[in-house]
Amino acid sequence: QVQLVESGGGLVQAGGSLSLSCVVSESIFSSASMGWYRQAPGKQREPVAGITSGGSTNYADAVKGRFTISRDNAKNTVYLQMKSLKPEDTAVYYCNARRVGLFSYWGQGTQVTVSS
Repeated sequence: QVQLVESGGGLVQAGGSLSLSCVVSESIFSSASMGWYRQAPGKQREPVAGITSGGSTNYADAVKGRFTISRDNAKNTVYLQMKSLKPEDTAVYYCNARRVGLFSYWGQGTQVTVSS
């Protein structure tokens, strides 16, 4: 069974930085598009950043210029580097691995809290 394990969340002051990691347990990683999503209390889950198997990236407008997504196929790992964090970035961050029409897997989430 495919597992995605996120790590790196925590508490940080506004303006600070955090780096999230997501390790995928199976060899699907290299063919999967990877994404980071977040869900704040009382809100729907929303996309934050994505990276295709070929390395193309996209970002939500709210995080452009502050967040960077990257992947290491040799380590089956996707990263989300977050800087200039704001209180509104507070949420549970989820990792997703998908290949359209074939699979979509989610991690358990990691909490990011940004204090003002």
